Amino acid sequence: MITVTEKAKTRIKDLKVESNYTEDYFLRVGVDSGGCSGLSYKLDFDNEVKAGDEVMEFDGVKVVTDKRSVLYLFGTELDFTDGLNGKGFAFNNPNATRTCSCGESFAV
Repeated sequence: MITVTEKAKTRIKDLKVESNYTEDYFLRVGVDSGGCSGLSYKLDFDNEVKAGDEVMEFDGVKVVTDKRSVLYLFGTELDFTDGLNGKGFAFNNPNATRTCSCGESFAV
């Protein structure tokens, strides 16, 4: 499973409101092939839970991950940063053996 920091939960809730998503929408977190390190993170809002999805809830923030992605994301912390070095969601993934400089792709 993954965890979500307080800052990330707040930003996810704000994004849902800003985008006019209804309560049935949730954050889908996944992993795709690609990126300079081999695998890249995916974040998107969705409203359809598929067979085999892992569903987690953190203080009213619903996060769904597909079965394949769980293998790569197990133990990962989803955070949101808004500091001088950039603004956006960050994955703190203990399974990553290598990451690219932009932080959007990784290898295991």
